[in-house]
Amino acid sequence: MKAVLFDLDNTLYPAEKDLFSLIDVRINHYMQTQVGIKLQDVDGLRRKYWKDYGTTLQGLIRHHEVDPEDYLSYVHEVDVGSRLSADDELRCSIEALPVPSYVFTNGSRCHVDRVVAALGLDGVFADIFDIRIANYQPKPNPDPYLQVLGKIGLSGAECVMVEDQPQNLQTAKELGMKTVLVGEYCKNDYSYVDAKLARPAQLGALLNSWSR
Repeated sequence: MKAVLFDLDNTLYPAEKDLFSLIDVRINHYMQTQVGIKLQDVDGLRRKYWKDYGTTLQGLIRHHEVDPEDYLSYVHEVDVGSRLSADDELRCSIEALPVPSYVFTNGSRCHVDRVVAALGLDGVFADIFDIRIANYQPKPNPDPYLQVLGKIGLSGAECVMVEDQPQNLQTAKELGMKTVLVGEYCKNDYSYVDAKLARPAQLGALLNSWSR
């Protein structure tokens, strides 16, 4: 292995921190006040756009001509520090990995920067790839994965991907990556998941076992 790709939300920190609920409120408010969608239609449209396109943003771009930069700025303007704090164990574990680590997320760079700072992980990642990497196409679409691999100059077979969303690991596996699932879906079995971890800080021991 020559690189580790970490998802951000509910991967680098536990889902129990419930940071995304703050973003959910902002998304709903944006759809209602900035796009003009009726409140009673917001939830249904979000579910439809998520199912059809992978993110609410893609549906808003395609059907409502929303400016993606305006959307990303608005929905990620949340108080990250109210839910997250420094994770020294995670920092030490990532710094000790034998290969460089990257963040690969469907979120925005400003959101990544806030989360990384709150977790005390400044400076531990070689680079950060956000929703802009493939013209706002989200995981699990293959385009952002291919763009990331091109940026770091590696094949899928040379990378490990750490994620909380199984469907995103399925694409990673199809591209030849080793796949690691963390979080609430770990209780389920997926043929495309190579390993499950309770916490991302446990990755070092897993990589060591794979290298033997």
